[in-house]
Amino acid sequence: MPAALRASPMPRRLLLDGRSPARRTLLRHSTVQRRDGSVAPLNKLRGFIEIERKAPAPYRPAADRLADYAEINGPADQAELTRQSARCMDCGTPFCHTHTGCPISNVIPEFNQQVFDGEWRQAYSNLASTNNFPEFTGRVCPAPCEGACVAGLVDESVTIKSLEYSIIERAWSEGWVVAAPPARRSGKKVAVVGSGPAGLAAADELNKKYGHAVTVFERAERAGGLLTYGIPNMKLDKETVQRRVDLMEAEGISFVTGAEVDAAAISETVEGFDATVLAIGSTVPNNLPIPGRDLDGIVYAMEFLTRNQKALFANPPALLTTEATPEVGLTSKYGGGFISAKGKHVVVIGGGDTGTDCIGTSLRHGCKSLINFELFPAPPDEQDKRGEASGNPWPLWPRIMRVDYGHEEASHRFGADPRTYSVLSKEFVSDGAGRVRAVKTVQVEVGPDGRFAEVEGSEREHPADLVILAMGFRHPEQEIVRALRLETDQRSNAKARSSQPATPTVE
Repeated sequence: MPAALRASPMPRRLLLDGRSPARRTLLRHSTVQRRDGSVAPLNKLRGFIEIERKAPAPYRPAADRLADYAEINGPADQAELTRQSARCMDCGTPFCHTHTGCPISNVIPEFNQQVFDGEWRQAYSNLASTNNFPEFTGRVCPAPCEGACVAGLVDESVTIKSLEYSIIERAWSEGWVVAAPPARRSGKKVAVVGSGPAGLAAADELNKKYGHAVTVFERAERAGGLLTYGIPNMKLDKETVQRRVDLMEAEGISFVTGAEVDAAAISETVEGFDATVLAIGSTVPNNLPIPGRDLDGIVYAMEFLTRNQKALFANPPALLTTEATPEVGLTSKYGGGFISAKGKHVVVIGGGDTGTDCIGTSLRHGCKSLINFELFPAPPDEQDKRGEASGNPWPLWPRIMRVDYGHEEASHRFGADPRTYSVLSKEFVSDGAGRVRAVKTVQVEVGPDGRFAEVEGSEREHPADLVILAMGFRHPEQEIVRALRLETDQRSNAKARSSQPATPTVE
């Protein structure tokens, strides 16, 4: 048994928390090493004081991760899961599942307590009552719940995301996640256009809670949308996505893949349905229209990531080694073939999760060098000044410097974090043959009026054989929106009517 949690002859005792006999906290008949190095019984009431934060399911070592496309998550330490669950304070007002924390209102203190008590099946039932797909959020959610954790005010937050991940993986391995089709059908039929996370969640709710017959239309060859094609396999294994899709099919949901529901086909596709849900995502990327933008070698992030994933689908053994990634002629909705970063100077413009995914993928291709530009200044290293004056008070999502998996891997490969801040791209430089060879940049600073100003004498030219634009997305593609004559907002998003349903309708 791990040293962090070992058996002790001390008898088991119950300590009531003062609110209800059903909500008890246990002094476990186990001992743990506390943050001061001493060993004592595991005390839930003082867990947040005595126990330091430690990942119970840490990432695999960077060197190992870079050798394949397998998931970065390592195995969970069961003893450490219990130890970390003891850090939850069971707050009177748990900000972790308010509007500043979990957007789907997971009942976090309760499932933390159930993990501590070893009541894993109850923890799964708790989690599944609010979360359609914990195996997705437990892997790729940025965890705003941890940013809103009360323990984080004076120490580091509880490892909520790791606990959530461990609960759902335990549930799958134990066979607790089973098909649960609705007992009664409503007689209504609903079409869902798009099978990304929003489309899957809508289909799941409409099927299981309301008993509607749901058909999901997806233009790609596999269901999952962003989960399948946009998020790299090392963050979310595609067998995990397919496992959930298979379960949804067993519950009565129909999936029609390879179905391009465009402006010409939308009316015919939704004919005969009582309602239609548009879950087409925001797929129009932000562009960078500076001189040289039309040069070859400048691609959008989702184009790069999608083609990489399609290459892995075409050659499954490539998942096990980065040496076998196939540079074959595969097509995506953007056209063209596999985009390789092997042996190239790669520039990723834009931060965030997508930028990190492009970094991790480029490293696995074997890029020659890599740099990541971010327009805004570097965030603070720590959040020790989170007050009203900072504009980022607790329990809002903390805007601090974070090291994600791709940054750690780049540091391992090249010896330094790839990110550079306050950089404005000015021009893409041609090699004379129609391809990009460099990016001209200038440093910027934020003036008193909040505007960016260029720093004189800071111009630089960075070598670039491949430039990846990871600057976010603008709005959904407009063909279906126009075909259905839907009202849009200032950002070209369709105005949804969530509180005034009608039949037939489009939501």
